[in-house]
Amino acid sequence: MRISEASRASGASARSLRYYEAEGLIVPGRCGNGYRDYCRSTIDRVLAIRSLLESGLPVRLIREILPHLTDRPDAGANLLCAEFLHEVQSHRDRLAQRIAVLSAQHAALDAYLRDARHTGR
Repeated sequence: MRISEASRASGASARSLRYYEAEGLIVPGRCGNGYRDYCRSTIDRVLAIRSLLESGLPVRLIREILPHLTDRPDAGANLLCAEFLHEVQSHRDRLAQRIAVLSAQHAALDAYLRDARHTGR
């Protein structure tokens, strides 16, 4: 599929798709006329990239971890260095902290709404 179709299918803008390609995160095929050609596996990879970006993971870490998430989960597992694993763990821990804060805020809003509905405010 062409870039406009890939954009619709993935929810990523054409500009984002070009950026992911420039960063080495995706490698779309090429048609005879030079147009990019996106297959379903590339769209799936874009969806994974978007999810990781939305979680706050930087592109440099996504580039390293993406093959382990989308290709073969055990691909190159022996090549992961301790520093990289520490960075990913730190990011994961920050996410857990954010989730805890958001969960507490969610519970507080639920309590407020319960009280407001009960008292008729």
